[in-house]
Amino acid sequence: MAITTYGDISPRTAAYVSKDFQKRAMPNLVLELFGQAKPIPKKSSTAVTFRRYNALSATPKELTEGVTPASTALTKTDMPATLKQYGDYVEITDIIEDTHEDPVLQEAVDVLGEQAGEMLERVRFGIVKAGTNVLYANGSARTAVNTALSLTLQRKATNLLARQNGKQITKVVKASPEFGTTPVAASYIGICHVDLDADIRALAGFRPIEEYGSHMHVFPGEIGKVEQVRYVASTVFEPWADAGGAKGLMRSTSGTSADVYPILYVSKDAYGIVPFKDKNAVKPMVLNPNVPRGGDPLGQRGSVGWKALHTAVILNDAWMVRAEVAVVAL
Repeated sequence: MAITTYGDISPRTAAYVSKDFQKRAMPNLVLELFGQAKPIPKKSSTAVTFRRYNALSATPKELTEGVTPASTALTKTDMPATLKQYGDYVEITDIIEDTHEDPVLQEAVDVLGEQAGEMLERVRFGIVKAGTNVLYANGSARTAVNTALSLTLQRKATNLLARQNGKQITKVVKASPEFGTTPVAASYIGICHVDLDADIRALAGFRPIEEYGSHMHVFPGEIGKVEQVRYVASTVFEPWADAGGAKGLMRSTSGTSADVYPILYVSKDAYGIVPFKDKNAVKPMVLNPNVPRGGDPLGQRGSVGWKALHTAVILNDAWMVRAEVAVVAL
């Protein structure tokens, strides 16, 4: 049997496996929806460049009759990023394949797809949460934070975005393996951990997704809307354990200091990502058990795995605010 670059499967079969990976990964990919997406072209280098065109001056420019004015040049800011490779695999023995009642290879593809989504989302979050535009629920440093999210804090965040001409998000990347976008109602997005659910629902004016009209596209993980912000939650966006002030009534890992939770308030083009979509996003690798090969002449072992090139980058710190809050213990 000829061995392809995907192991024991053909490129055509690999495309189907890749889609299975991507479908299982989608629920873990919140940041996928709201960033500026730049797919990896085939046979590209490990360098990728995101580009932002800068705003033109709005200083009044009076025209003189019959005189052609000087043109204004477009300027751009290039944000280079380096792709890094991530991946993992699981080993399957011939005994498991021959005796187990479940379709082990397919199950392995499914759980590896979930792992790929969460792993790459953690990579993205580690990059985008490192912005310098920060608000604290109380105090002037993370070590003092022991207060829950408030409407006042949210308004400070959205005011900062608006004052920097951060545009509300009106289209998002589709939550499917195919690359594309879909229009949505204009809003800023609050990206947070699922532990914030109760505190968000307690904000004055909270509107749950059940009350959205038919025109409102609901995001995976969305909790609801408060004024200009739609909140989307995931378990990936974890807090800094015990990083805040005295816990009081707040959640705490150790029982002494409050855990501090980041909320990312984002506007359009705040960050860029390589989307986990299309055939170049992930490469599945499958070696079937019961197939003799070098180092395994009896075909006693097989494996299923994946690898992907990935990165993310902050495009404009002024268009994203990180609020750091505590969460009321339940």
